[in-house]
Amino acid sequence: MKTLIVDDDFTSRLLLQEILKIYGPTYIAVNGKEAVAAVRTALEAAAPYDLVCLDIMMPGMNGHQALSEIRTLEAANGGISHRAKVVMTTALGDRANVEEAIQEHCDYFLVKPIEKATLLQELQKLALIDSSGHADTGSR
Repeated sequence: MKTLIVDDDFTSRLLLQEILKIYGPTYIAVNGKEAVAAVRTALEAAAPYDLVCLDIMMPGMNGHQALSEIRTLEAANGGISHRAKVVMTTALGDRANVEEAIQEHCDYFLVKPIEKATLLQELQKLALIDSSGHADTGSR
């Protein structure tokens, strides 16, 4: 499972990287612009991300804006067959932010602090890892 972790907070990035590194390579972006550039590069190389963990509150381009641009890039490069699963990771659990994330086609909304068990359970539901905790490479 190839993962892009996007967060301007070092501790949040480190936590997600520690949880997810056993499932495959993890890459880091510190803001929305870097995330969009990373997704564009991966799509152009025909090596898209399987998972994007995307914070909402970031300077410059926020997570909602980045998600919108990521989905536009994916649609232009093959659409649904290349679509990453996106988990929004944020301290903002209010209804407006949840609804905006859903409208931009996020796959799950995880309110910080991130709990490992909750994240892994959702990755199983998204068919990114199997019930034994291994990356589910058969689904892609």
